[in-house]
Amino acid sequence: MHDIGWQLERIAEMVDVPPRRREDPFRVLITTILSHRTRDENTEKAAQMLFDAYPSPRALKDAPVDEIERLIHATGFYSVKAERVKEVARIVDEERDGVVPDTREGLEALPGVGPKTANCVLVYAFEKEALPVDTHVHRIANRIGWVSTSSAESTERELAAVVPRRYWGMLNETLVSFGKQICRPIRPLCALCTISSSCDYYNESVSQIKEKH
Repeated sequence: MHDIGWQLERIAEMVDVPPRRREDPFRVLITTILSHRTRDENTEKAAQMLFDAYPSPRALKDAPVDEIERLIHATGFYSVKAERVKEVARIVDEERDGVVPDTREGLEALPGVGPKTANCVLVYAFEKEALPVDTHVHRIANRIGWVSTSSAESTERELAAVVPRRYWGMLNETLVSFGKQICRPIRPLCALCTISSSCDYYNESVSQIKEKH
């Protein structure tokens, strides 16, 4: 059995997590839609350019699609995303008086919004308890041994069952930083990790090395 709370606290001590400030819900929503299959630096660049030009739902809904495409060209699938963010902006402006939904159900009713995007908005814009699962969270949760899953959706369900709720708000940002700085996809820096002795991946790797010798 893993003491997930203890492990998360140790991970948080190991990594540099960017200071969090409560962000504008519409900006979080649009930025997270842009982030799908896109590197963080390209997402940030595209989002900044987009919001510099169109800072509100009303402004964005009236923007020409080709101009949105130009501004977010650094992201993957920018043509699809341009249509989606324009439609999301229209719905938020015309049907919700400019207010972004603050429930998972309301968020997932928007085009292009799945569990990860909805949960990111809940955590980072509304400071609600939710578990955004991206590639880092999915990989690390399986690597340590908290879950044994093949999809982000199943990882979220299993994490919800085993992670104490008081850790939900910090889990995503902590594991994302951990995944970039130490528990990397290839050649993780296990020698720098203070929870390696309680990590399934590390212990299995050590066992395999011993067997070879």
